[in-house]
Amino acid sequence: MLSYQDVVTIKLGALTTAATDWEDMAGGFEDLETLYAAKVESAATEDTAGLTAAVRAAQLAATRQQFKDAQTEARAIASLLREAHQEFSKLIGHVNDVVDQVKADHMSVNGQGEAVYDFRKLTPMRHDEDYPKYVSRAKAAEAAWTKKIKDAVQAVDDADQGVKHALYEAAGIKSWIQRAFDEAMGQGGHTFNGSAIGDIVVYEAREAKGYANVILAGDKLDGDDLKEWQRLMRDNSHDKVFSQTLLNSLGADKTLKLTNKIDDMAYLDDTKDKNAYLQINGGIADSLATATRVPDFKDANGKHLPFGSKGYNDAFDNWLRTDDAQFYVKFGNDLREHGTDKYDLKTVGEVDRVAKEHGQQVRGYQSLVTLMQQGHSNYSPQFLSDVTDGAIAAEKDHPHIWNLYGNFDSKHGDGWFANDPVDGALGIMSRDPEASTAYLDPHADGSNDRLHYLLKDRDWNVVNTIEFRGEHESDGPNALDTDDRKGLGDALTAAATGIDPHGPRPMGVTSHTDANNRVFVHALDDLSKQGDAMPSSLRDDMAKIMTNHGHETYVAMSDPSDTRHPVDGPKLSRDQVLEMTKQISRSQDSYNLLHTGMNYAIMDDIHDSSRRPEDTLHAAGSAVGFMEEGRYLALKGDQHDYTWDKAWSYHLAGGMLNFVPIYGDALQRGADVITSAWIMDEQQHQADKLTSDSQATFHHRQNQLNAIAHQWYATNSHWADTHTDYSHGQGMYDQINTSANNGNAQARGLAGAQ
Repeated sequence: MLSYQDVVTIKLGALTTAATDWEDMAGGFEDLETLYAAKVESAATEDTAGLTAAVRAAQLAATRQQFKDAQTEARAIASLLREAHQEFSKLIGHVNDVVDQVKADHMSVNGQGEAVYDFRKLTPMRHDEDYPKYVSRAKAAEAAWTKKIKDAVQAVDDADQGVKHALYEAAGIKSWIQRAFDEAMGQGGHTFNGSAIGDIVVYEAREAKGYANVILAGDKLDGDDLKEWQRLMRDNSHDKVFSQTLLNSLGADKTLKLTNKIDDMAYLDDTKDKNAYLQINGGIADSLATATRVPDFKDANGKHLPFGSKGYNDAFDNWLRTDDAQFYVKFGNDLREHGTDKYDLKTVGEVDRVAKEHGQQVRGYQSLVTLMQQGHSNYSPQFLSDVTDGAIAAEKDHPHIWNLYGNFDSKHGDGWFANDPVDGALGIMSRDPEASTAYLDPHADGSNDRLHYLLKDRDWNVVNTIEFRGEHESDGPNALDTDDRKGLGDALTAAATGIDPHGPRPMGVTSHTDANNRVFVHALDDLSKQGDAMPSSLRDDMAKIMTNHGHETYVAMSDPSDTRHPVDGPKLSRDQVLEMTKQISRSQDSYNLLHTGMNYAIMDDIHDSSRRPEDTLHAAGSAVGFMEEGRYLALKGDQHDYTWDKAWSYHLAGGMLNFVPIYGDALQRGADVITSAWIMDEQQHQADKLTSDSQATFHHRQNQLNAIAHQWYATNSHWADTHTDYSHGQGMYDQINTSANNGNAQARGLAGAQ
């Protein structure tokens, strides 16, 4: 392996010099071929006939072909050397860039490529109580930069191995085993390689295909070969030529068989090398993403055309008629053809005793989505849409096609197998909010029914069960998977909010497109109408969505007259918002998120200078009463399938927090105060049972109401002091309590009317 010193001291100019020499050599062989044909071959065959002449002519032609092959080989090697120079220049440049960044971070880099911090800089702080933290941070920075340097050097070494292999192949250099075999067969000697090509990645793809063939044949790979296959996929899976060459040589059918066999190796047959096999499968998935990538289409002004827009659709249709799209079309058709085929996957067939007895096989789409989940690259929205549509079409044509025995969620393993490929594909799609939004958008005319199908019409029972009566076994009813709708929930959240549920917290107030709003309104309508039959697995997701659409949700909760229209976003149905608040409240964590989000919305409304101060105070009280009634409806009685945990910590996890919009510092501080007061109420009364009266239950919210009144007064003190009913005395407390009681009663009336 190349060392750091090798990389930073190497002189790349020798590569271009050598490339020029090889090109000159090709020219020399071309001259020799011309001379040989004119002076030797033509003279030797002139005025000759018969068998001897024919043999002589064949020998002379073979010699001339060697001159031609020598040109091909020399030009191919020259091309490989120039390509190597270009690749090494880029990769070594990256190493140097990282080194410059290390120096900019006030560190040095030693001869082993390690970042070194001068800890003498911390000497003046050695008596500071935070001195250990400073030292720890410096060491962590050293380690992080050292890893970046190591990774950059590794990339150069990977490329070096690829260049070496390509040069050997172009030169026709055989392994010692092949040479010994040729000599034993009387085929020793060297001929020029007339099939040499000047593209490193094509040779790399051929080598990767060779390793794939070993696995497809049912054999294992030795350590060095396994490492080389890892390197090939790590170094090339982001290259379009490599990826399309490899997948073309395999075809969809063998690709699905290969990924299944690799998973069997990782989880069953060769577990000591599990990480290596999973990394290879990840590389194949990345190659799939690269090979199927659709261009980023632009309009006449160079602006990105969003997926699903008319401009995009027109551009995509035009692209499909180009040579560049031929792989996408052919491989996509191949995937659809084999998507419902049955494949062996021992790790699924042997998932438990029942499955082993049934000897179950998996379907092509299950293998495909399982492979896609292992990748690290982003798939084109078009490809994600096509795969998901293909799986949905398959299940409509073949009901229960995905049904298997056994559990495949993260509680019973690491959740690696996509037994429900539709849900799995939606989960992958959720990482691209633009793709999720376009896919689930019902459109203004309601022409897209994907969301309705997934929320209402689809059969999500994909688990086969058995029943025993004595010693007799029979099929039981199909059951939900234990992680049902996980992918749908993530995709729905991304589509309604424009936020990747797995990504970082967006900065600032989230803006929503018309399509985001349509997805939200449609989901709220469909799910609220399901009442207590609403899937429990979507509670968290709807809490995230309503929190992110905090303004519209708060307007619906806080306006008993139902006449206020949101400044931005759609006007929501109050009875649907109440029903969804009820369903969300059946999960304490979901309720926590929604309530916290509404505290932020309360503060945002209080700070809205376009609103009358008295209106913002009454709205806050009404919203608290509204939410309290929603929770009471969810928790009253014992007819529900859950209880709240009395030890609930009231902490929003990072994934939840991402959907609370970020406002100004003052507003956020106020929201934190209100939330803290609400938590105080909860902690004080969390051991109490709900009373039979929602109004009595509501009175446990007094700390929160008082905190809201204080925050409101801090913003509107001048106005409040000139209005006796709202002054800092008892007035503002009476007002917000009255509004809360009214909000509670109004919501109770809505619930009774349903």
